[in-house]
Parts: sequence; structure tokens; C-alpha cells
Amino acid sequence: MADNDEHTTFDAVSAGASATYPMQCSALRKNGHVVIKGRPCKIVDMSTSKTGKHGHAKVHLVGIDIFTGKKYEDLSPSTHNMDVPNVSRNEFQLLDIDDGFLSLMKEDGSTKDDVKVPGEDLGKQIETDFKSGKDLIVTVISAMGEEACISFKEAPK
Repeated sequence: MADNDEHTTFDAVSAGASATYPMQCSALRKNGHVVIKGRPCKIVDMSTSKTGKHGHAKVHLVGIDIFTGKKYEDLSPSTHNMDVPNVSRNEFQLLDIDDGFLSLMKEDGSTKDDVKVPGEDLGKQIETDFKSGKDLIVTVISAMGEEACISFKEAPK
């Protein structure tokens, strides 16, 4: 093997955390997060059934998609592992609103222009406050390769 060939197998590996991590179903808690049907969800309700004659206790999970608000349900044996999404929340200063996207300033001073203006009342309120000259800080939640603005506040003077 030539010297320059030994590093090629790892070039495609990204440096960063995995999108999800496994957790035993019985260890999940209400208001925590879980992946149901491939979507990152916040657990809003969960109940455990007793063990049957031939089996394990089952956990019934009800979750709300953290990006779309859609409700999902799942039934899983309590001993099985389920994926838990790595969810992060970051705050950014709003610089501009352009063509349906928020222009945000990162901590290092660079800009981030790939977060969509949220739908419905939240997006309208952000646009109204921004046009009236207020300095706004928006909260962006990210998980499993998706991002969404979920709230905002006026920047302290």
C-alpha cells in the first residue's frame, strides 16, 4: 500500500456526533425525546402495560414531532432499545429576513442563512417586530439534520 493510500478509507467520515443514540425503552421519560417512525419527537404521554403470559412489558409512547407538530404513537417492548435524537438549541441574533429565510449571526460573527421563517403566527410576529426596528434573538432547534426556529425574544439593550 502506498503512503498516500492509507488515509483514503476515512475521508468520508464526518467529525461530529451521531444524529441519534440508543436508549432502553423503559428508561425513556415524559418530556424527553425519541425517534418514532423516523421522526424526532417529544414524548407527551407514555404508559407501560403489564407483562403478558409469554412476554415482556410493553411501553406505549405518544410523541409530537418537534418540527411539524404531528402526533405519532409507538408500542415497544420495555427491554428494547429505541433511538433518541440529539437535539440542540441555539440562539442567534437576527440580521435580516430575506425571501422566506432568516439571516442569523453565529457566535463567531459569520452568518447562517439556511433557517426558514417559521409558519403561522410565530413567523408573522418575527417579521412584524423586525420591521419595527427591534433587535431580535431567535432560538433554533436542530435534530437529525433538520433545523427550525421555535421562538424569539427581544435582545437586551
